[in-house]
Amino acid sequence: MTAEIIKSALAEHFPDKLPVFSEAYGELTVTVAREDIIDVLSFLRDAPSCRFTQLIDLCGVDYPERVERFEVVYHLLSMRDNMRVRVKLRCGEKDLVPSAISVYPAANWFEREVFDMYGVLFADHPDLRRILTDYTFSGYPLRKDFPLTGFTELRYDEAQKRTVYEPVTLTQDFRNFDYAGPWEGVRRLFEEDGQADQTSAETVTVKN
Repeated sequence: MTAEIIKSALAEHFPDKLPVFSEAYGELTVTVAREDIIDVLSFLRDAPSCRFTQLIDLCGVDYPERVERFEVVYHLLSMRDNMRVRVKLRCGEKDLVPSAISVYPAANWFEREVFDMYGVLFADHPDLRRILTDYTFSGYPLRKDFPLTGFTELRYDEAQKRTVYEPVTLTQDFRNFDYAGPWEGVRRLFEEDGQADQTSAETVTVKN
């Protein structure tokens, strides 16, 4: 089986759906419309010329500048031919993506992870809830606009004898380093460059 065979089979079977093909690093990528994903995955799994019976991975990608900012990417493997193919679709924040569990049961936890990290919604998923973050977690950590510090922090309160959620606070202000402090090696480098402050420097004598 080759990429050309797969493209010909898909183009022949879906003449009105017009999948978009591209190749990178020797692997075929098939971009399809959101509403066609189940039909395309089923065909790639069952067609004698394909037989991509294994779902290796399902992940999300965020492109905030796009109207349909997310891509859902499916990585399939044909164990018969030792070949891989990538299928992807685009969706917006409120769009429903058909769940692939009916085609590949392994998609269950993968879709939960994409929901947890990006907020992508999968229609007809039997148990669409967070899988990596806490149930009360706010936001979606892998979105490009999610702050690195998060919105809330969790700590154990000794007085209340329970865990509490609080707004994130930075415990240390940003420090401007002037490189004139007592760190080992800095003084020697300044002396070599003739930039050491002789009035404020301390001389340390090491005796054997």
